[in-house]
Amino acid sequence: MFRKIILIGLCLLAFESYAQDSKLNIELCYPLSIDKNFVGENYNGIIDLGLRYRFLELNVVNIGGSFNIGYLKNSKDARNQPFDVNLYTLQPRFFAELNLPSIPKFRPSFGLGYSLFLFNVSNNQPIFDSNISSNIENQNKSGINMNSGLAYDITEKIIIQVQYDFVKIGIDDNVPNITYNTNINIIKIGLGYRF
Repeated sequence: MFRKIILIGLCLLAFESYAQDSKLNIELCYPLSIDKNFVGENYNGIIDLGLRYRFLELNVVNIGGSFNIGYLKNSKDARNQPFDVNLYTLQPRFFAELNLPSIPKFRPSFGLGYSLFLFNVSNNQPIFDSNISSNIENQNKSGINMNSGLAYDITEKIIIQVQYDFVKIGIDDNVPNITYNTNINIIKIGLGYRF
């Protein structure tokens, strides 16, 4: 795994050295689940990593694609529960970024994509039989993702940003169709680096 990370880093550095006007950002954010829903009440944000690539630059609008991977940890006290549930998010999307000459350092953006939520269950108390945790199925939920954000250029390369994700997920037939089970709201605050 460490070798893959180094290889990706070297590829990105090589890409930067050959590209005169690169359109690639890498982002590191803190995801904060908000609102009263099953994610907001049960998970704390740990990290969100993202890549953003602008493939079409018009006069005042840049069009591109992005991909984010996030990690949220179960917020319940581990001593009270024999199982720990980690949440991993995968979020591909298309976005439009405004590039207004009147406010050159601010870049508002709007995106539309898809979110996949992977719930990974693990046994956090070794006194319990490890076969029990293998009988509990990991769950996946997915849905449409709408994103809005605002980035500010600190320098030519470094940006600070805030993003808001609204995800409307699909539910099983035996789960009540209420906003607590279907609507997920996440705010991401962090830094970006433009290559």
